[in-house]
This record gives sequence, structure tokens and C-alpha cells, in this order.
Amino acid sequence: MLTAMFLAALALVTVHSQETEETITYTQCTDGYEWDPVRQRCKDIDECEIVPDACKGGMKCVNHYGGYLCLPRTAQIIVNEREEAAAESTSGRNNVIRRTPADPQRAPPNPTHQIQCAAGYEQSDHNVCQDIDECATGTHNCRADQVCVNLRGSFSCQCPSGYQKRGDQCVDIDECTLPPYCHHRCVNTPGSYYCQCNAGFQLAANNHTCVDINECDANNPCAQQCYNILGSFICQCNPGFELSSDRINCEDTDECRTSSYICQYQCVNEPGKFSCVCPEGYQVVGGRTCQDINECETTNECREDEICWNYHGGFRCYPRNPCQEPYVLTSENRCVCPVSNAICRELPYSVVYKYMSIRSDRTVPSDIFQIQATTIYPNTINTFRIKSGNENGEFYLRQTSAVSAMLVLVKSLSGPREHIVDLEMLTVNSLNYRTSSVLRLTIIVGPYAF
Repeated sequence: MLTAMFLAALALVTVHSQETEETITYTQCTDGYEWDPVRQRCKDIDECEIVPDACKGGMKCVNHYGGYLCLPRTAQIIVNEREEAAAESTSGRNNVIRRTPADPQRAPPNPTHQIQCAAGYEQSDHNVCQDIDECATGTHNCRADQVCVNLRGSFSCQCPSGYQKRGDQCVDIDECTLPPYCHHRCVNTPGSYYCQCNAGFQLAANNHTCVDINECDANNPCAQQCYNILGSFICQCNPGFELSSDRINCEDTDECRTSSYICQYQCVNEPGKFSCVCPEGYQVVGGRTCQDINECETTNECREDEICWNYHGGFRCYPRNPCQEPYVLTSENRCVCPVSNAICRELPYSVVYKYMSIRSDRTVPSDIFQIQATTIYPNTINTFRIKSGNENGEFYLRQTSAVSAMLVLVKSLSGPREHIVDLEMLTVNSLNYRTSSVLRLTIIVGPYAF
């Protein structure tokens, strides 16, 4: 704490003349005080109010008896009012002028007589000495670039705010070279300065500090998502979009171009997304995979005397009784040629009709169908062969046991296509007994590899 206790040194001066017929008394206050005609004593002048920009550099002006102080803004001031009153009561200088009758300049004993005032003062209408305001009367000698400040009994030539004296001239103070007033950038101007902020910031209410601009709240510049960061912002796009070259707008991502495996069959790009479609006879499963539709269960269009056979991508209708003369139907899909018929001696004893479907472009070699004897006779030998339907060599029949064989696909097949392959099993015994049976296999190759 700083206690302001300043007392002006005062002197009481009384002037006597040789003759004591008349005595004239007047009071002159010391520097920093002025006469109070109401209280009839000297009172302190508040320089902090009358002196423009009394303190520089952010200091605060504190008035005290006969002068003022420039102190930091955090300083605390305690004023002793008793000492202040004592200072004011003793700050006057009483001048007593005594005139003799013989003195030609003696003032007459009435209020109209003139009094003698010090330099810088003049007699008022109330016969007291009052300060001459040289700044108001124009009797000062301050330069055009200076400011006249009236003082008690005098005047002072000062530079305007933002300027400082250099010799007889006032030159601009470059505030930007002083301790940093501005948070980011300082711009000096004649007699003053102002602060600027970097891009993405704006001046706070104090005109010195820079605060971040939330571009996302003020004026969202992003086409979709905006994220504020210190001094700037970033844009992001919703799923299915990507930032354009200007980093603000969003463009649709063509997922179908990024990968040829994104869909099993066909990819359809849409704004912000994509979808997979499947060909006729298939349905989308899991968003990307194509699964065969079993038309035999959903939209069976076969007649009553037909059976529906589903394959990859479609269906076929086959007759329930595939037997042709002289064969007769004995069980489902099995036709037998009666031994009583002489024609049957040269024909296979039985023909069994089977159907299967495979995908297009299946990997080869591939086991696709097994043929096996349903009736086993003792002391017989079974052999297997492809009787017909293998003109282009797409198949091979590999015997796997005495009573079975495996049909192997050795050439890839492309669909849609239908192959009819007759697989024959020949049975002989030691008594030269000979018989055969045929399995007529209809292979339907789907149009796609799925």
C-alpha cells in the first residue's frame, strides 16, 4: 500500500509600509493549489482531470496534494483526509500590502481599488487575483502541432496523445515497438494504433485480444459436416461422399468404380450410396450376393403331368412319365423294358432319368455325379461307360468300385446350356449272362458362375 501524504511548503509573507494608514491583504496559493472564495482557503487542483493523458504506458493517474502520481493500476492508495485538510489550510501565502497617503499608487479604501497580482494572474471583478488562461486567450506560444495546457499562473505546451516531444517538434509514438499491446498484429497510425488478428480470429471487446471464430456456427461454409478448429475449420462428408478439390464441397463417391468385386453381379451407383442387383432368377442376399430363386417353390408354372426342376437362374418342366415305347414306368423316373417283349432283348433293361444343375464356368476337373448299381448279383462283373452325350469330350467316367463310378467334368461348360449324358452299366457273369442299364443324366448349366 502506498499512503499519499504530501504537504506543500508554505510561507506567509506580510509587507509593511512606513505609513500605516491603509493595509491591503491578498492571498496567493502555491503551485498545485487554487483559491476557494467560498471556503476562503486554498484547495488542491486535480491534475488528473485537467491534464490530458497525464500518465503513459497503461499507468493510472492518482491526484495528491499539490501534484499527482503515475502508478501501476494494481496499486492501492490510502489518503489521510485530516492531512489533506491541513495541507489545504496551509497552502496559501498571505501578502499584506500597506499603502501610505503619500504613495501615489496607494489603493483607495474601497473595493474598486486595483490590487497587484503576480505574473500570470489578473484582478477579477471581486478584487481577487485569478489565473489567466493563456490557452483560451491565445497569448501562448505553442506550435500548431502542440496542445496548450493552462497551468496556475502559466501554461504548458504538450504533444497530443500518441505523440512525444523530440526537440521542439512532436513526433508520432510507434506503439507497436512498445511492450505488446496486441495479441497478434499491431498497426501503427499517426497518433495511435490498432490491432489486427490472424485469419480465423477476431478482436475481442477490449480491441487487443484475438479470439477464435467458430466458422461452423457463424456461417457454415461446408457442404455437409463442419468441424471448428483453432483459427480455422475442416469439412467432412457424409458416408458415400468425398471432399472435392476445394475441400468444402462434397462429391458422390462412385463405389462401383472403386472395385469390381463390390457386387457379385452388378453394382448401381446412387447419390451417397450404391446398390447391388442380380439377374433374373436371382435375388440379392446380404446386400451384395446373388442367390438363386427356386421358382419351383415360388412360381411353379409346370403342368400337372410335369415335374418342375429348379436350376441356377431358372427352372425347367419335365414330363412325369419320361418312358418311351417299349419302356413302361415302374417307379418314379425309372422305365423298364419288359422281357416278354422281343424288342427289349436288344435294349437296356432299364433307363433311369436324373436331373442336375451346375454353375457356369465351373472349375475343372470336378466330380459332379456318382452312378451306382442298385441291385448286386453274385458272381457278376460290372463295367461303366459313357454311352452318349460326350461327343466333345467334356466328361470322363471313372470307376470307383465294383458297383459304382464317378462322372468327372474335365472341360468347363458355359451356360445357359443343357447336356444329356447316357451313363451305362454293363453286367456279365461266368455263364455269359449279359444285361445293361442306363442312367440318362440331364445336366443344366446355369447362365452365371453363381
